[in-house]
Amino acid sequence: MSRLIPLLSVIPLLMIGPGCIARYAPNWTSLDARPLPQWFDEAKVGIFVHWGVFSVPGFGNFSEWFWYWWQSEKRADVVEFMQRNYPKYFKYTGFAHEFRAEFFDPDAWAEIFKASGARYVVFTSKHHEGFTNWPSAVSWNWNSVDVGPHRDLVGELAAAVRKRSLHLGLYHSLYEWYHPLYLLDQVSGFKTQHFVASKTLPELVNLVMAYKPDLIWSDGDWDAPDTYWNSTQFLAWLYNDSPVKDVVVTNDRWGKGCYCKHGGYYNCADRYTPGKLPDHKWEKCQSIDTRSWGYRRDMRLSELMDLPSIIKDMAYVVAMGGNYLLNIGPMADGMIAPVFEERLRGLGAWLGINGEAIYASKPWRIQTENSTVQVWYTSKNSAVYAYNPWLAVQTSTSTYNTEDIWGNKSDTSGLS
Repeated sequence: MSRLIPLLSVIPLLMIGPGCIARYAPNWTSLDARPLPQWFDEAKVGIFVHWGVFSVPGFGNFSEWFWYWWQSEKRADVVEFMQRNYPKYFKYTGFAHEFRAEFFDPDAWAEIFKASGARYVVFTSKHHEGFTNWPSAVSWNWNSVDVGPHRDLVGELAAAVRKRSLHLGLYHSLYEWYHPLYLLDQVSGFKTQHFVASKTLPELVNLVMAYKPDLIWSDGDWDAPDTYWNSTQFLAWLYNDSPVKDVVVTNDRWGKGCYCKHGGYYNCADRYTPGKLPDHKWEKCQSIDTRSWGYRRDMRLSELMDLPSIIKDMAYVVAMGGNYLLNIGPMADGMIAPVFEERLRGLGAWLGINGEAIYASKPWRIQTENSTVQVWYTSKNSAVYAYNPWLAVQTSTSTYNTEDIWGNKSDTSGLS
């Protein structure tokens, strides 16, 4: 099967007519040269939200992978959970009818996210289970309008976060564990693209056209190369002709081998924490629940990050030039667990005092010092900010002019 034909049927505007010059060609050399939209580096802090059918069982480590643990890995605790609580012939798709989101209040969510001090929100439009949180035309009876909540969850949350001047990001899994067309392509060694042409690309284009996200957080790419996913052609359309071409930000999960190498900014891996200052914009995604991205009904308080740990982690990331994407997993009924809300509001209280040292800051020539206490540094214009994150909410940052530290006045802008 031609790799180009499926894409042209989905994105007819990709081919540029006579007299027009495409700004970005569908190759990594061209796409990687695109400057990152400024808003992302200035935002620094985002909230990640993992929500889907997996929130119904809400059980076990990495609960968002529940279906896979049960059907493919046969993980003992998950198998026992199902045997103890559900009939023998119960199917995973049955959980969708229990995913009712009856208490989902997008305005209440957005208010919490705003209060956290975050400047952007990344919401799961579709995880690896394939259930879409919007009425995808290519996910019949496996989307949040046809079954379960009977609501456009993406659309409702998008409107609510934008009402509060937050940037909207959409997480989208390229692959689906058990989609028949994906399994067919897998058997061919990914020499066919039935799934990409019929499912992945139509969904990505639909999300862009319907919700105009400021960020696309791609995932689930690792089984196949970017040529299978038609990633470079999609990104060329996204950067050249889409309605979000001037503002959209993308990550680096566009095919096997792309991590930490291609894309807009780098995630590299979940909870990525570089040991030295990277030379490329990056983001750390970190979950408050250290054992899961999705909600776990069996989580323990000792397994959650406390507020000082969150602030210390964020301080490290920002001082090293990264963005901090902090994850929560809401319950299936649409409620956010009070402990998650408490952590987010606590972070917002700290940022309310110390945000000047975080937002729109740049790494300084020294990122940290370990003397009696650990101190992190950021810079903005001619100011240098020093802060000890362990002092958390009680303390504001200290601000210095560069002459206070180096003995001669100089502008720190541009230093990294």
